[in-house]
Amino acid sequence: MIGAVGIAFSCTDLAAFREIFSKASNIAILTGAGVSAESGVPTFRGAGGYWRKWQAQELATPEAFSRNPSRVWEFYHYRREVMLTKTPNPAHLAIAECEERLGRQGRGVAVITQNIDELHRRAGSKNILEIHGSLFKTRCTSCGHEAANHNSPICAALAGKGAPDPDSKDAQIPVQDLPRCEQAGCSGLLRPAVVWFGEALDSDIIIRAEKVLDNCDLCLVVGTSSVVYPAAMFAPQVAARGVPVAEFNMEDTPATMCFKFHFHGPCGTTLPAALSPHASEKH
Repeated sequence: MIGAVGIAFSCTDLAAFREIFSKASNIAILTGAGVSAESGVPTFRGAGGYWRKWQAQELATPEAFSRNPSRVWEFYHYRREVMLTKTPNPAHLAIAECEERLGRQGRGVAVITQNIDELHRRAGSKNILEIHGSLFKTRCTSCGHEAANHNSPICAALAGKGAPDPDSKDAQIPVQDLPRCEQAGCSGLLRPAVVWFGEALDSDIIIRAEKVLDNCDLCLVVGTSSVVYPAAMFAPQVAARGVPVAEFNMEDTPATMCFKFHFHGPCGTTLPAALSPHASEKH
């Protein structure tokens, strides 16, 4: 409920959440790094978030790629190879199962994720908006063609490269041996199709995300700190128009007090219980 000063006080009443969940027709689920942390996915944020001697924000920029595409591709090759060893955890699986089950009832579930690891896709989710792109897509710097790419290694020259320890030396791969576009007559240099620091988000995806949020009658915020913009504004805007928002996170966030519910703890523990079939669902 809304207090006298306009602040909503979140609660941890699972039964109350489940009652709202049972009646929701269009559920928007916003996810961030916390949903993948339990799968052992490194975030490269905060203390210890280094690859060799660099932090992600020193490598994930157009300038870094322009200056040293070999080093940046080593970093992303390492991340791709690590991700291929990871599997979706119970939180990813609960979201995918919920989407499939509610879809059979004529109800909608959409995932808007900041993650680039494709674990939602691998868990079976279909209705996904990846606002920061994907590790497993490439974009040509010449013709702009974007394509899925799950090759391991992504190119022969990167095989065995990308070791993260600080003593590893740059491979200094010649630019012509880095991943290249396979569109007819192009062969331009490929880059990871992810949104780098200093780049704008894909306006089409943001418009689609805003439409999902405008139409939802329940919103879940799962494993995200609610500090990275514009995603940080999504759920507070939904809450401001009176739609219930439930936060599932390891800690309180700057937006917690705006939301109707807050469920503390690992998403892989809290989410499956929250999204399991409600007694009122038709089986």
